[in-house]
Amino acid sequence: MNNLRRDLVDLTTQRTARLEAAQAALDAGNQADYDSAMADVRDFNGRIQNIQDLITEQDRQIMAAPAPAGAEAHDMAEERGHALMTGHAVTFTADETRRAVMNSITLATGTLVEPTGAGSNIRDPLGNVVSSIVDQVYVQNLTGMGSFLEPYVISEIDAKGGKVTTNAGKARTTSADPTFGVAKISPYELNVTQFVDRNISRLSPADYYTKIYNMAMRAMRRKLAALIVNGDGQASPDMFGIKNAKNVAGAAIAAGVDISAIDENLLDTLFFKYGSDEAIGQNARLLLNKADLAAIGKLRNSDKQRVFKINPTAGNPNTGTIEDGGNIVPYTIVSDLTALSASTAGSAAIQTMLYGDPANYELGLFGDYTVRVDDSVKAVERMVTILGDAMVGGNLIVDKGFVIANLPKSGG
Repeated sequence: MNNLRRDLVDLTTQRTARLEAAQAALDAGNQADYDSAMADVRDFNGRIQNIQDLITEQDRQIMAAPAPAGAEAHDMAEERGHALMTGHAVTFTADETRRAVMNSITLATGTLVEPTGAGSNIRDPLGNVVSSIVDQVYVQNLTGMGSFLEPYVISEIDAKGGKVTTNAGKARTTSADPTFGVAKISPYELNVTQFVDRNISRLSPADYYTKIYNMAMRAMRRKLAALIVNGDGQASPDMFGIKNAKNVAGAAIAAGVDISAIDENLLDTLFFKYGSDEAIGQNARLLLNKADLAAIGKLRNSDKQRVFKINPTAGNPNTGTIEDGGNIVPYTIVSDLTALSASTAGSAAIQTMLYGDPANYELGLFGDYTVRVDDSVKAVERMVTILGDAMVGGNLIVDKGFVIANLPKSGG
């Protein structure tokens, strides 16, 4: 599997180089070199598609394979629990991690058995859920790669027309050539540090493992949710978020629209901005701060009736739908987004809500996720430390795959 993924990276890198060569030949007016480079690109496309199809099928089989259950699951938990109790690290493969980050309900409720016994049932806080955006993006195993390149189309070939009698015997006007972008996904270190009361060690090894596993995975998912929308915060990011997604040429991948306030036109503005000139974007949902969801719910018409109806999803209050007349817009709450309703225009535009298909964002897992327990860091406080380490990456992989609601700067 890793060899296939490395081959895929090599081929995409070569394809990118040939696309650049084609562009250079076109700019120089060298038709022969252009045709040769584009022939190579088409050949690479076929080879890349074959490998992608094979990886997709292998991934499907891995994700469809039943996870350990019953006695097998309990024995595995006992073994891993003993390892954690004795200070050893437990490693989860990228595919195990992928199952976990894409299964919020399992992680929120416990995977094997619920802890019982006096003084050892450590209660989770109210609403201890993580943004479901982690479940909704495209997750890929990129183990063994230094980075991954995802080419995407920015514009397609256009056709020309003309009168038959006018064009007869004349060279036709050259169509504009397609343009491509390349989104780079690079590894970024993600670490987890959590402190819990040492009384957790009173649990059985299986319960101990389950509780620590759930807490470590929730912490990882929580940080991933922030990275997916905001990126890693560096001036030159390793991991791009939806809001700052750029291709290798430095061009923004997401689209933007100015929205100054939450009003009755909000959803229409985002809904019709997303997609092409000929079609409404498919599978889109609104990503927003809970404060903005509340502000949307407070809107009333002249008869004091609700403008929008909010319907949280049963069993997962982090998601739901907003009814806007005949249009129903799915939403996901992401606390790491800036609330438009709580923002004031300043000297620069402020990025707030996001609207688009989460599958347009690719989250890459670069290898295993390791969890261990240390009881020396906060020994005086009688606490143990849960330490987790992983390598992740991400970027938008579809041109204008999201629309960013920007609060314009004041006076601009």
